[in-house]
Amino acid sequence: MKTILSTKKLTEKLKVKLENKGFLVVEKKFIKTKTIKFSIENLNENLIFTSKNAVKSILTLKKEISNKKVFCVGSKTKKLLEKNGFEVIASAENAKDLAEKISQDFSSLHFTFFCGTIRKATLPQILKKNNIELNEIVVYKTVLKPHKIETKIDGILFFSPSAIESFLQENELNETICFCIGNTTAESLKNKTDKIIVSKKATIEALIKKCIKYYKE
Repeated sequence: MKTILSTKKLTEKLKVKLENKGFLVVEKKFIKTKTIKFSIENLNENLIFTSKNAVKSILTLKKEISNKKVFCVGSKTKKLLEKNGFEVIASAENAKDLAEKISQDFSSLHFTFFCGTIRKATLPQILKKNNIELNEIVVYKTVLKPHKIETKIDGILFFSPSAIESFLQENELNETICFCIGNTTAESLKNKTDKIIVSKKATIEALIKKCIKYYKE
């Protein structure tokens, strides 16, 4: 029996899906997020979200900003935005692809990027390199919650670069297979291991499907 560590709490349905395929599932939350105080005084007409956490952090202000056009990363983020009345103009599977799409098709627009305290520089760097006006508003903080894992682990499900950072504070990867939810997360393992499997889509469901397929082939 293979033991899989999930670095976030899974839904019961997804946990059972792994267990029904013969896996032992260990769950530990390696990060937590918390909304912080922020101001929307300097808001541009187009908003960027790269995570559901950022969306959740601004929902109390959705009446004031729901008339803005939105660009986002991830199908789950897009679904949450649309559910709350936002018009999503464009989306992509990762920050790099979204930044390149904006640079190519929407370079004349002005943007505000809602992000967390720990955010990758990929998107801002690409937009600024292409002279696209961008400001950032930090709306939540990410807190690392390292755990020492004593159980022998065969595979790890990683959902963010922050979770990788947190995991490595108390543990080593050794020969463990690392399943990453997207290329941005996978990039954080560069030079740390070559045992990296990336899901085709940046969703938890796709990552678990990839994990099952890897061990059952």
